[in-house]
Amino acid sequence: MKKFVCLALSLMTVLAMFTGCGSKTDTPAATTEDTANQDTASQDTAAEDAAAEDNAAEETNGTAEALAGTVNTDGSTSMNEMMLIMMEVFEELNPDVTVNYSGTGSGAGIEAVLNETVDIGLASRALKDEEKTNGAVEHIVALDGVAVVVNPANTVTDLTVDQIAQIYKGEVTNWSELGGADQEIAVLGREDGSGTRSAFEEIVGVEGECKYTNEYSSTGDVIGQVASNPGAIGYASLSAVDETVAAVKVDGVAPSEETVKDGSYTLQRPFVMVTKDGVELSAAAQGFLDFVMSDEAAQYITMAGVVAP
Repeated sequence: MKKFVCLALSLMTVLAMFTGCGSKTDTPAATTEDTANQDTASQDTAAEDAAAEDNAAEETNGTAEALAGTVNTDGSTSMNEMMLIMMEVFEELNPDVTVNYSGTGSGAGIEAVLNETVDIGLASRALKDEEKTNGAVEHIVALDGVAVVVNPANTVTDLTVDQIAQIYKGEVTNWSELGGADQEIAVLGREDGSGTRSAFEEIVGVEGECKYTNEYSSTGDVIGQVASNPGAIGYASLSAVDETVAAVKVDGVAPSEETVKDGSYTLQRPFVMVTKDGVELSAAAQGFLDFVMSDEAAQYITMAGVVAP
C-alpha cells in the first residue's frame, strides 16, 4: 500500500512537472537575444526622445536669438530709394528690428560712422584713401548712373563729356552754343560733401573748377529746380530721375540699368555702405548689412532703379 502511495505521489509530481512545462510552452521565457532587442529598442526610443528635446531646444534658442534692436544709418540722399525698399523688406523679415535712415550727404555719413554715432554710413561714391586710412571700410552694394538732366523743354538731348565739363567750368554759358535755344544756362548741382557731386566732378574732370549758379542739399531739390527752369542743367542719381526732367545722352549713350551694367554709360559710381575698422556691429546691424549684400537683395536693388554689383 505504501509503495502504491509513493508511486502515486511520484506520478503526480511528474504530471505536475509536465503541466508546468506546458505552461512555459504557451508563454516562452525571454531569451538573452530578446532581452537585448528590448534593451536596444528602449535605447533607440530614448535617443529619439532626446533628439526631439534637442530640436525643441534649438527652435526655442533660435527664437530667442532672433534679430532685435535698432540699426542707425546716415549719409547719401541718392541712396534714399534703395534704402527705403531695403528697410521695408528687412523689417518685414525681422519684425523686432528697426532701421533708421538719415539723408545728410555722403561726407556726413562717413564722418558719422567714423565718429561711431551711427552703425552704418552711406556714400554714393568710392571712399577716398584718406577716409580708408582713418578706418572707413567700403562695402559696395550697388552701381548707379549719374544722370545729367535738363528741362523737358530743352531741345539739346545729347552732350559729350567735354561739353558737360565746359558748361560746369563756365566756358559755355548759353544753350545756343550747343545747338539749343538762345538762353543762358543755369548751372545747378549738389552742395560740397555730396557723394553725387564728388562722383560727378571726378568723372567729368572738373573737381574744384565748377561755376555753380546754385547748389542744393538734396537730389530732390536739384530735380525740382531743373524741372521749373527751362535753362537749367543739373545732375542726379539715375534712380531719382522722373518725368519732370529729361536725362540727356552722354557721348551718344542714354543712361539706363543696362548701359550702367555693361559700362557703356561712363557717368556711373558705386553705392557704398561704410563701417569702421575694428568696431564690431550689433547682430541687427550686421544682419542688415549682410542682407543688403546678399543675392536675395539683388531683386530689390533693381526695383530701386540701380544695378547689383
